[in-house]
Amino acid sequence: MKILYIEDEKEINEWLRAELTKAHYEVYAFKSYHEFKEHHSEEITFDLAILDVMLPGLDGFSIARRLKKEQTNLPIIMLTARSQLEDKLEGLSIADDYITKPFQVEEILARMQVLLRRFEKDEEVISVKHLEINLKNKTIINTNNTQEILLTQKQYALLNYFIVHGNQILTKEQLYEAVWNEDYIDGDKTLMVHIRYLREKIEEDPSHPEIVETNRGIGYRVRL
Repeated sequence: MKILYIEDEKEINEWLRAELTKAHYEVYAFKSYHEFKEHHSEEITFDLAILDVMLPGLDGFSIARRLKKEQTNLPIIMLTARSQLEDKLEGLSIADDYITKPFQVEEILARMQVLLRRFEKDEEVISVKHLEINLKNKTIINTNNTQEILLTQKQYALLNYFIVHGNQILTKEQLYEAVWNEDYIDGDKTLMVHIRYLREKIEEDPSHPEIVETNRGIGYRVRL
């Protein structure tokens, strides 16, 4: 697996590069976007990118946007010391995961493995808690009783969007605009109603959901 890593702090750059190499990843580490473009061969395609936000020249958010345009299926992790809510929301609206410094190497390795599994082109079945979701056939099986769970078109679209953006905290605006293709109007209860009905079908205990989590003041998330 080839990993692109851009981090301008020398000690962190060298430490994480060494740790990822120990974990048998092929790491291409740079300290800026300029250095990356100057030394990167376009013949090399990456399996995952890890980007610091605060970089000299082009920042991590802007780099993520450019990388996604060039390779739409490239999973990206934002790595930063900035913990403000606005920064997290911006990072998650562009990238696929967001980790705040300081962090343990075990955490980033686990997050990487989740993203790499999710972005594998041949992956068709995703397991979430007691659910087995076949993305090709659009079927959902409750593995506790082997029964198929039937969802409406909008319920499945919601669940699928959660799966595609697994581990991300998604805002009400993001979810509504992605599933309904309309601008979200503050105070509209449509999304909340659909999430409630979705939980009633897929959660073991809808009053204490473990699949579709609520992150108060931000939005919802499904952990993969």
